Amino acid sequence: MSKYALTVTCKSTRGIVAAIATHMVDNGCNITDSAQFDDLETGNFFMRVSFTSEEGVDLEKLRDGFVDTARKFDMSYDFHDEATKMKVIIMVSRFGHCLNDLLYRWRIGALPIDIVAVISNHMDYQKVVVNHDIPFHCIKVTKENKPTAEAAIMQVVEDTEADLIVLARYMQILSDEMCRKMSGRIINIHHSFLPSFKGANPYKQAFQRGVKLIGATSHYVTADLDEGPIIEQDIVRITHAQSADDYVSLGRDVESQVLARAIHAHAHHRVFQNGNKTVVFPASPGSYSSERMG
Repeated sequence: MSKYALTVTCKSTRGIVAAIATHMVDNGCNITDSAQFDDLETGNFFMRVSFTSEEGVDLEKLRDGFVDTARKFDMSYDFHDEATKMKVIIMVSRFGHCLNDLLYRWRIGALPIDIVAVISNHMDYQKVVVNHDIPFHCIKVTKENKPTAEAAIMQVVEDTEADLIVLARYMQILSDEMCRKMSGRIINIHHSFLPSFKGANPYKQAFQRGVKLIGATSHYVTADLDEGPIIEQDIVRITHAQSADDYVSLGRDVESQVLARAIHAHAHHRVFQNGNKTVVFPASPGSYSSERMG
């Protein structure tokens, strides 16, 4: 049985849910899960509907037939075939914990994505990537060649028809132009100490200050550094008996889990941007839950 999803964003008003349900019934679809959120502050409405069809549906026909309903409510919407995996490019520098975690989850089928390339500004993980039969691109980045390097990155995006870029501890700042061009299509991970502990070694600084909670944040990338809409966060407790190395180890674990959950939510079209925030709906039945993802 084929599984699909409909995502809708519009201004809140009466009749939206009824109109969507009617469209589904009229086209022989069965709704299996539905989540919605009405933002009272902005007046925005968000909805994600999972549905099936025993006979299968033509998504283009379903999409075209929805035009009148969408126009009535001034909706932004799309239909998704859940069997279609999102094409993803992973970018990494010299910290490989998130890359290795994503490769493992991808290999066992825990992430509904197709990793089409890995890009790095170093050669450290070439062998690991190639051993997974994934194309590896080493694109060096300096102050002098940054426009050329980003053009090469965007060429890989175009050639692979990638839907999403994941910055798995990629230690280069992307240009404003690239952030705008890929708006809503770049996900980053970092520790949650910013801006309290800036610099190259935040875990050591946290250890020296006796921090009791280590966290990680995954967010969409914007031109404002580390200030894009947050998708996923988590924390782990620390005690006085743990060392600076323990901080690093625990921090890497939580970073890997948070990034994987953010990608999982995005790939299942469960994340909606709402100004400088996000609406993230829970995993649908049959999808890996956040607990299993951890």
